[in-house]
Amino acid sequence: MKDFQSDLSSVVRLNIGGKKFSTTTDTLTQREPDSMLAAMFSGRHTLCQDPDKGYVFVDRDGKHFRHILNWLRDGVVPTLEEAEYTELLREAEYYQLLGLIDGIQAVLNKRKEDDEFHTELTRTDIIKCIQSERVRFRGVNLSGLDLSKLDLSFVDFSYACLKNVFFSRANLHCAKFRDVDAEASIFHNATLRECEFTGANLRGALLAGACLQSANLQDACLVDCSFCGADLRSAHLQNADLTNANLEGAVLEGANLKGAKLNNANLRGANLQRAYLRHVNLRDTDLEGARLDGANLLGAIR
Repeated sequence: MKDFQSDLSSVVRLNIGGKKFSTTTDTLTQREPDSMLAAMFSGRHTLCQDPDKGYVFVDRDGKHFRHILNWLRDGVVPTLEEAEYTELLREAEYYQLLGLIDGIQAVLNKRKEDDEFHTELTRTDIIKCIQSERVRFRGVNLSGLDLSKLDLSFVDFSYACLKNVFFSRANLHCAKFRDVDAEASIFHNATLRECEFTGANLRGALLAGACLQSANLQDACLVDCSFCGADLRSAHLQNADLTNANLEGAVLEGANLKGAKLNNANLRGANLQRAYLRHVNLRDTDLEGARLDGANLLGAIR
């Protein structure tokens, strides 16, 4: 144990989830004085250190901690991919770095505005197009558009950029979304029966209450998606990544989940009757209250 009250500019050694960092108490306390790190190294607390090398251990993933230190040193938000910003935002929230949180959100909002500015079509253009017999928006950038409540059945969106698109309550029966980038899009209460989402990126999308009967979601990225109360009867979810997905109360009766990843997925109260779960790893899946009558669980890890 050591009291850090002695020298506020002293060198500090940190072990963040196994990654080692060196900085100073000035860096940790001055830019974000109301943060958890500032409180830890303010001199008001005693901290437990490695007796040999003096490292203070923090039980967090150290992947993005260098960005946090650089923010505290320079006040500059790093340039990252959107998924990495999400991870960094989670760390900033943990350490209570309010300035960094505001900075990340400002960058994400600016990117969203830029995406909308570069959108190739407007809602009015889409409405005009869907009046024709056969509609294709293959590879088109429609990011940020409001396409809610439209009849988009049988439309081909394959390979399109659909980030942050609003499809709420839209009729998308038999629409094609093959290999689309629909990260963070909203499909709340949409009709998606027999849709094709093969290989699609739907990370963080909202599909609560959506009808996905017999939809093909094979090889799709469904990480952090919300399917609360969704109808996924007879859906094809082979090899889909449902890590951290929320499927509470969803109907997956007869769905095929062969090879699906369900790490930390929430399946509380879900209907999995006659679902195919053979050899699926369910060890970290929350199945409290789920109905598994007739499900194929041969070789499933529980």
